[in-house]
Amino acid sequence: MSPPNDATVLRATGVSVVLGGLRVLDGVDLAVVAGTVVAVIGANGAGKSTLFKAIAGEQPLTAGAVLLGGVDVTALPLWKRARAGLGYVPQGPSVLFDLSVAENITTFERAARVAARPVAERARPFELEHRLDVRARDLSGGERRRLELLRALVAEPAVLVCDEPFAAGDPGHVRALSKLLRAHADRGGAVLIADHRVEDALSICDEASFLADGRIVVSGPPARVSDHPAVRKRYLDL
Repeated sequence: MSPPNDATVLRATGVSVVLGGLRVLDGVDLAVVAGTVVAVIGANGAGKSTLFKAIAGEQPLTAGAVLLGGVDVTALPLWKRARAGLGYVPQGPSVLFDLSVAENITTFERAARVAARPVAERARPFELEHRLDVRARDLSGGERRRLELLRALVAEPAVLVCDEPFAAGDPGHVRALSKLLRAHADRGGAVLIADHRVEDALSICDEASFLADGRIVVSGPPARVSDHPAVRKRYLDL
């Protein structure tokens, strides 16, 4: 775990989750600093989504704490964490399927209590400006994911937590999402992603943690993590 840092916007300490008698997370420590992208990598079933749900407030902790901007938010629900500066894109679909792209944008502007902007202006960086009248249910998988990310970034969160952003995406989708995530960090925000596409995740992050069986095995710069024997053997085919 990284040492205390005034720029640390998100910190998980000793996070443990037991579900049905199974310890899914076991004492996970994690820190995310402003202006950086942090990746959590690991196989399906390693506990990544449970960790992100715990950070977002969707999964109660058995032990440990989650701090946002130095404030303990462990007992707060997702909507209060969102008001405190946390943006969350879950692994599953989260758009409003019956609404158009434009309506999704304006709905979340109101929910986030931010000033309205022309929807085409918001949509342009996400390559959705020509799809504003299309219902979310009719978008491609990549377009839907970009809309979910756009929605989360409407509030300009201090930290964006994004679960499996690259899932089922072609190389163009991965490049587009990587650029948008990196841009949020370069503007001073913080980004935490989890993805089983290890090489794609490591290519854009500043720090990484390898999660296996609910525990952090190794953390540090991408080169250090990718060089760990367990990562090389299981996920990089080396």
